[in-house]
Amino acid sequence: MLKRVLVGLLRSHEHTGDKAKDPKLKSHYYRLSKDRTFEEVGSILKKMQGYRVLHELETIGEIVMEKRTISGRTMDITVQIVGTSPGASAVDIYSASRGSLGDLGSNYRVIQEIYGVLDRKLANYRY
Repeated sequence: MLKRVLVGLLRSHEHTGDKAKDPKLKSHYYRLSKDRTFEEVGSILKKMQGYRVLHELETIGEIVMEKRTISGRTMDITVQIVGTSPGASAVDIYSASRGSLGDLGSNYRVIQEIYGVLDRKLANYRY
């Protein structure tokens, strides 16, 4: 946790992916087609308190959202859904804070919060 805050002093973005060193930032996989994953994830994200879905680009599997922090900063969040096989998909998240100062780890926490909600709601499909 302290490491995240120290990294966050300098960096104001965070992202997930297959090659992430931190296991909590690895891509999450679900046994659903890309289209179905897009529908499910979009529906879940629209119901999350404190987040606002701005755009849904189904053709490229992207959902763009924003979140306002208590301090008044705005965070831009992109959720990417990629079909990995006919019945499976990966979900990655990129989160960035507007402004020049670091985020004190808030983008990392936002990613964990979103993944936590998705994993709970899509528990039957997670692998």
